[in-house]
Amino acid sequence: MSASVITLETQEDLSHKLIIQPPAVGLSLQGSIRVPGDKSISHRALMLGAIAQGETEISGLLLGEDPRSTASCFQTMGAEISELNTELVRVKGIGLGNLQEPVDVLNAGNSGTTLRLMLGLLASHSGRFFTVTGDSSLRSRPMSRVVKPLQQMGAEIWGRKGNSLAPLAIQGQALKPIHYQSPIASAQVKSCILLAGLITEGQTTVTEPALSRDHSERMLRAFGAELTTDPETNSVTITGSAQLYGQKVVVPGDISSAAFWLVAGAIVPGSELLIENVGVNPTRTGILEALALMGADIQLENQRQVAGEPVADLRVRSSRLQSCTIAGDIIPRLIDEIPILAVAAVFAKGTTVIKDAEELRVKESDRIAVMAQQLNKMGAKVTELPDGMEIVGGTPLVGTEVDSHTDHRIAMSLAIASLVAKGITTIHRAEAAAISYPNFTATLQQICSN
Repeated sequence: MSASVITLETQEDLSHKLIIQPPAVGLSLQGSIRVPGDKSISHRALMLGAIAQGETEISGLLLGEDPRSTASCFQTMGAEISELNTELVRVKGIGLGNLQEPVDVLNAGNSGTTLRLMLGLLASHSGRFFTVTGDSSLRSRPMSRVVKPLQQMGAEIWGRKGNSLAPLAIQGQALKPIHYQSPIASAQVKSCILLAGLITEGQTTVTEPALSRDHSERMLRAFGAELTTDPETNSVTITGSAQLYGQKVVVPGDISSAAFWLVAGAIVPGSELLIENVGVNPTRTGILEALALMGADIQLENQRQVAGEPVADLRVRSSRLQSCTIAGDIIPRLIDEIPILAVAAVFAKGTTVIKDAEELRVKESDRIAVMAQQLNKMGAKVTELPDGMEIVGGTPLVGTEVDSHTDHRIAMSLAIASLVAKGITTIHRAEAAAISYPNFTATLQQICSN
């Protein structure tokens, strides 16, 4: 008999309700897990493979909706991409500067990474016209953070609300190099500008207030681009007109997906989980540092390098968590993991404060507002801050009706919280999890049943 009851119901509008009813006593999580491929690396492998010369082979690709949007856009612009799967995807590139003008609108779906990174490439394709859009969520998310630096490079981009919202129209231009002082630490902003600089004569530099994830820099170098970095100033410079060549890319497991199991293993008594083959790039391991501050029992095992990215197996055991303050330079390295960290804080002794995370207001949902609202529905004590949350730990959760707001990280975070709630929790619009973790519900059922 399963240790918990987990069911998924399809509604008339094709949305899903995830229903979780833990047993009154005795639930513990056990087993080994392999999480899907890293979403950030999957996007970049598809993009760079599409604009490189020759063939790129990708293994371990994430099969979520977001990478499918990236593949579809670049197929529309001339790249040949085989059917997406986790074993081996072949991308036949068309060469730098050779994206074809599409006859239809490019649709990035729900993927901000697809749209923002792609803008840098489209803006620098002189003489070609592109129109890009996305779903209702993406059309409400700010694009000015990448449009403005591209306009400084000479890009011509038009969109709603002062060129800040999709749909966006782009008339490709021969751009000029700039040194951009980014007001925020954002891998999407940095990557967009670097991609624009790929086919821009001269040197394009981005300086950030704190170091953001560096997957673009690592992969651009592997494909043949000329980059230099200055760790003291958080700057990276790309030299334009380099040629890219197809590579073999191995995508490690996504630490953002592993974060849900790390917190689940920490907060469900008597649990021990092994999450295998997880990317532990130092620009992404803020989640490990934050959980260590909270006293979580997490060990890195079998540490190794795979295709230029550090990888490890993560073992987590249940533990008594303590409150802490999460703020400053660590935030860019765990921005996507803050929803599940909020769940951990609910079970930590004392008051946890999360600050400097206003970026969460403009994700797939307003993650500060939504997490506070939904956790409070379950009995938690969460107060919104302008740039984060204040969470008083130790209040027992009670199952109730909650809503993902079509945000994948909200859906999965609420599911983990439900494992330690008394009674039945129903998560509406739970299908959002498929954006980054198509097999999340099946894995949840597996570790609850072991």
